[in-house]
Amino acid sequence: MSKLSEKEVLAELERAEDQITDRIADNMKTFGVSSTVGRLLGIIYMNRKPMTLDQLAEETGMSKTRMSQVMRQMIALNIAEKEFVRGSRKEHYNVESDYVQTFISLFTTNWKEVVSKNSLLARRLQHKIAHLEHRQHGDFSPRVQEKIDELKQELEEWIQYYDWIRRLVDFFESGKILDAVPVASKDPTDSNKGGRSE
Repeated sequence: MSKLSEKEVLAELERAEDQITDRIADNMKTFGVSSTVGRLLGIIYMNRKPMTLDQLAEETGMSKTRMSQVMRQMIALNIAEKEFVRGSRKEHYNVESDYVQTFISLFTTNWKEVVSKNSLLARRLQHKIAHLEHRQHGDFSPRVQEKIDELKQELEEWIQYYDWIRRLVDFFESGKILDAVPVASKDPTDSNKGGRSE
């Protein structure tokens, strides 16, 4: 088997990087995030240095305006940030380079919003039921009272469920998840096997 030229080796390596970028984009769907977010995450990650909106637009074939929208979304998800680059007046963007931290950021950001919305709904519904009870002076038929009791019980369970998710999010954000489920060490001789890397 003949050796490949440096150009051919680089082309193979670039194809491998493209496959990683594509897989990152596909994985974003798991978090309910668009594949465009994943594509930019992968592109910047594989670039291994901050990129401008112009560079991202050129790399993806999308408009600079679209790149700006997606980067704002990524910043809101805590997986990207603006980064100062000396000697450049353009805004540069970089992404979290730690896969585990990216997962934690996506998981916690999405679930915080879900918890907030559903907790607010539960409180509004509890208030509505209390208002109905007060207005009717608790004078309900057995059928209506049963329905009220069932709904009150459902809302209590709902609140407990979302409180559990809130505590789970806190567990992830605190880093304690890495104590419970450590990331395997790259070096099998590392004495801190499975611990967090700083």
